Amino acid sequence: MTSSPAGELVLGGYTPDTGGTGPGLTRVRVDAAGHMEAVAEAPVAGPSFVTAHPRLPLLYAVLEREDGGVAVFADEPAPRLLAEHSSGGSDPCHVAVDPEGVWLAVANYGDGTVAVFRLASDGMPEPGPLLFPNEGRGPHEERQEGPHAHQAVFGPGGVLHVSDLGTDEIRRFLSDMTPHPAGPVRLAPGTGPRHFAHHGTHWYVAGELDGTVSVYDEDWNELGRVPASGVAGHNQPSHLELSADGRHLYVANRGPDTVTAFEVDGARLRPVAEVSAGGSWPRHFAIDAGRLYVADQRSDVIALLALKDGVPEPTGLTFASGSPSCVLRR
Repeated sequence: MTSSPAGELVLGGYTPDTGGTGPGLTRVRVDAAGHMEAVAEAPVAGPSFVTAHPRLPLLYAVLEREDGGVAVFADEPAPRLLAEHSSGGSDPCHVAVDPEGVWLAVANYGDGTVAVFRLASDGMPEPGPLLFPNEGRGPHEERQEGPHAHQAVFGPGGVLHVSDLGTDEIRRFLSDMTPHPAGPVRLAPGTGPRHFAHHGTHWYVAGELDGTVSVYDEDWNELGRVPASGVAGHNQPSHLELSADGRHLYVANRGPDTVTAFEVDGARLRPVAEVSAGGSWPRHFAIDAGRLYVADQRSDVIALLALKDGVPEPTGLTFASGSPSCVLRR
């Protein structure tokens, strides 16, 4: 494998009290050859997703439990817990900070509530978050019995978008965090939108329930829909991300346990490779310096894939990590 610059990762995952085996947050050092080594651990209950402040040395993690929480850490060699707040809902599974560092948004999967905290100048969440509950259901009786907020993404103009797997919606909030006057985007019934991304003039959505990747224009008109995996059988796509240049889109497939790479040509997605995720149940991944780090939740490993001209290739390199669910590059 071609050597890449050394770097660090922060891993989130499920702990024994949240149905997993992980220690909490783990900071990992990666050398030029791709070997990974633990630097420090920060014990905390169920930090299933973690993100960073755009300017300040702070990390934010959701604590995925029934009485949901959001934890703030100092982004140091050994992450240090600074504060913990209620997430405003149950079982939060995603957190995002806007590019200006003004708002922190939390997707509470359990009850579908979106919570938005204003951040003080020091990056700490202010009391009294804005809470936006939801209602509704979809055609999938077991998974869409009610709202399930899954990911928060700040898009063009500072508009907050939140996918709701249970109601087949993308909820929208203006830059002042008031609900969008046009209401939510309603996707095809049974899509089960999970993770999604914006690049250029298009939106891309991974459908966890219908096993697809969909493409939309800026106004959320659907332009195309393709299978996330070419492998026969059940598939629950998890994370979706585009390369920095927008030429490739990657999606992790739970079931086939693969990562699919698509070549992006406007609104068209052309599959160019589908490779092993290096383990079972790839829940999340991060792209960094020609590498793709995959959190294989049920195999308890982070697997490293090399990106050659944008196409992933297995390397055989892994790092043992209990029930990993998120990889954040630092």
